[in-house]
Amino acid sequence: MSEYPKVRFPQEGMNQSDLLELLTQMKSKDVKWRQGRVFSYIYFASDDILETVKHAYNIYFSENALNPTAFASLRNMENEVVSMTADLFHGDSETCGSMTSGGTESLLMAIKSAREWAKKNKPHVREPEIILPASAHPALHKACHYFSVKAVVVEVGDDYRATPSLIEKAITSQTIMLVASAPSYPQGVMDDITGIAQLAKQNNLLCHVDSCIGGMMLPFLAKLNYDIPPFDFAVDGVTSISADIHKYGYAAKGASVVLYKNADLRKHQYYVYPNWAGGIYASPTMTGTRPGGAIAAAWAALKYIGMEGYLEKAQIAMNATKKIQEGINAFSELKVMGNPAMTIFSVGSDKLDVYEVGDEMGLMDWSIDRQQLPPTLHFTINPIHYTIVEELLTDLATAVEKAKKISTHKISNSIQVNVAKGASRLLPKKLVGKIQQVAAKNSKIGEGRSAAMYGMMGALQEKGDLEEMVKTFLDKLMRV
Repeated sequence: MSEYPKVRFPQEGMNQSDLLELLTQMKSKDVKWRQGRVFSYIYFASDDILETVKHAYNIYFSENALNPTAFASLRNMENEVVSMTADLFHGDSETCGSMTSGGTESLLMAIKSAREWAKKNKPHVREPEIILPASAHPALHKACHYFSVKAVVVEVGDDYRATPSLIEKAITSQTIMLVASAPSYPQGVMDDITGIAQLAKQNNLLCHVDSCIGGMMLPFLAKLNYDIPPFDFAVDGVTSISADIHKYGYAAKGASVVLYKNADLRKHQYYVYPNWAGGIYASPTMTGTRPGGAIAAAWAALKYIGMEGYLEKAQIAMNATKKIQEGINAFSELKVMGNPAMTIFSVGSDKLDVYEVGDEMGLMDWSIDRQQLPPTLHFTINPIHYTIVEELLTDLATAVEKAKKISTHKISNSIQVNVAKGASRLLPKKLVGKIQQVAAKNSKIGEGRSAAMYGMMGALQEKGDLEEMVKTFLDKLMRV
């Protein structure tokens, strides 16, 4: 018998007011991002920006950019978004690109283009490889998986940055692209873009800079005289860049750009099938249907906010970031990891379980992401967070004190994690895998506490099928 509860298809439509009230009630249980109590997923600058972007989206709510000849206004807006962002990233008259649905699609396109470029320019390559720092976003691994490209992972240094010398050692005759992050998501640090791009040029390789999270923040911080090293097309050897406008560009989801040094590179992104009975099919990106609203909203955000507005928002967000980081570093039990370049960073500890701190913050209605390798809490700071700095640090002090105390649930967590560690050492891989599945099925992530779950994941990293454990957990979450 199926474990999935069934929802029958409605026989009659709901009353409009009842339906909208139901949506409002459902949303009330989600994270409180308008109050600045969320540090991921949402990028909120101000109500006027939000309302302007929403209005632009709604104007093009029904339009589809699948066919660029059908809606000339959408085509023009997309071209302008690409041109404006290329200008921001020191592109020249040959720089071009496309809008995509988000960072993942932008990275998919960059990898696909590299594969097709190699077929033409490196015909000796039979098993293409792309070199990724260990800190690179998993969407790059996803892209390699989808396009049958081997992802060669190189460890980062003690400062969490990609190390050009290690990357150079990993280059083989099958390498087609090097990747760097500006910044990398886990610790918010900048890779050595100049060094990696130089390696790429010396070896006739492509170089992609993943600036999905930083692209709409770093250029403005540089103009505000923050110490931002070169990362874009100003760096010789960089051949493509990805940047999300729906992050620090404050546009509607989903809007990203993937930019190329020239049109010859971008052509490798396209897919064309000329022999279909329905006509010639040509698609610039992964998706067929491309929501017109997302394009219009991105265009409206860039036009409405402008350089002065983005500089102002960047300064506010950095002010909040520095205040929060200073407050965190004042705790003897906590530390900001590495040398983050902008408004994302992680917090770790060698004196207590940071997952417990995260759990305690969650019980006080703060939503903070957990990370592993090493265990940390992750913060993405928006302008809205400037208003809650003192409240956050006050509650963080309470959470730290509670995390230091012995409690029954912490004893239980410790037992679970230690059992997992013992199991990983003594039991066969197949049995460890079963333990992982049971842990995933009984996980309390999203229900208040998750320290034990993350601790067990760390303990079982080296043995058993951790991938299957995560799939089981996702399956549990996605049951309707």
